[in-house]
Amino acid sequence: MASAATLLIAGTPAVTASAGPADTDSARRGRTEWAASWAAAVTRGNTVGLTNTGLNNQSIRMTVQTTVGGDRLRVRLTNLYGEQAVQVGHATVARPVAATEDRSDIDPATVRELTFSGATSATINRGAELLSDPLDFPVDEQEDLVVTLYFPVLTGPVSFHGQSRVTNFIGATDLTTAADGAGFTIKPNCCWMFLSGIDVERRMSPGSVVVLGDSIGDGNGSTVNEDRRWPDLLAARLIDARPEVRTPGVLNMSLSGNRLNHEGPEPGAGGFPGYNELGPNALARLNEDVFPQTGVRTLITHLGINDIWMNGDSAESIIAALRQINQQARERGLTSLVGTITPYEGNGGPGVWTEEKEATRQAVNAWLRGAGAAEFDGVLDFDAVLRDPERPSRLLPAYDAGDHIHPNDSGAQAMADAVPLRLLGL
Repeated sequence: MASAATLLIAGTPAVTASAGPADTDSARRGRTEWAASWAAAVTRGNTVGLTNTGLNNQSIRMTVQTTVGGDRLRVRLTNLYGEQAVQVGHATVARPVAATEDRSDIDPATVRELTFSGATSATINRGAELLSDPLDFPVDEQEDLVVTLYFPVLTGPVSFHGQSRVTNFIGATDLTTAADGAGFTIKPNCCWMFLSGIDVERRMSPGSVVVLGDSIGDGNGSTVNEDRRWPDLLAARLIDARPEVRTPGVLNMSLSGNRLNHEGPEPGAGGFPGYNELGPNALARLNEDVFPQTGVRTLITHLGINDIWMNGDSAESIIAALRQINQQARERGLTSLVGTITPYEGNGGPGVWTEEKEATRQAVNAWLRGAGAAEFDGVLDFDAVLRDPERPSRLLPAYDAGDHIHPNDSGAQAMADAVPLRLLGL
């Protein structure tokens, strides 16, 4: 279906925010600036399990895929939700060995130490962020990078992203420079821990696009280790459409299970217990996950489905939260886009989907397509993209990952294709 038919455009885009600051060395070297290339939202460790106990004399190796490239990089670590200061004993960045199926091996010729104010070890204060020194390490667009962190003493509860859709690796002792993955004995298909961002230095950056979403943006239903979330595919479209220097980074700040008006541990319909990793309510996330991102200029909000099925929220409460996100984004000079809520009939047991909840979804979408379109800079009609025209309360079977709520790789591609690039400044 034609993507142009899936968008309602309203209003004049807000004045864009300024890009992130460049360091003095960058200024001397020419018109370069720091741009966000990859980022992830983090949450508090869960009440049980590894994210609660933390890491102790252990290393964690994590793969991420950049969006935009540059000549230098810097890495952001976070202890936002920790209960104590965390010691980082050693940290490296490298390129993976492509021939290794699970990406546990790294190319030894590319291993570089990260430093922090010149030192190879550092402390992340409780509730704080730690920014590495700039490193001469050329980065390509949509390139896989491997960050390995060693924690010599017990970290306590971690700040982490629970649904990476990438296999990461944990092993005993300092394995930050180990070329092969033999020492990494724990291999979860989840969990970026303490890692929250990678910036690159580039010329004349047009800023970044932040996606504030839930599990649909987080890639539940997409192929593990293939980077097929819809924001990844949007980044690929941007890169294909314009020269590198004019391409904005795409930062996927989605959290599986996130809600507009509820906290992660709050339970939901169908016996869903709730977890810390679902994150705080979306409005509480703005000052951590959106506004501080390096060079942020555009916000895409796609939330509300979990408030409906988990909590039976009213259309009025969902609309009120979306309006408040929009107002705060535009007040800070961001272009503010919003996505309609996609179908989910057939997901879960009794009480998860009901006709009353479907009526709420339809009411929110009707407002977004109508009066709401005059408030936002653009409405992305993801509902129209993914729904089955024969039964609009359900996902189109060709786009259904199998649980009737999450799109598969093809559905994610359809969502990415439905975003007009002109709304992102191209």
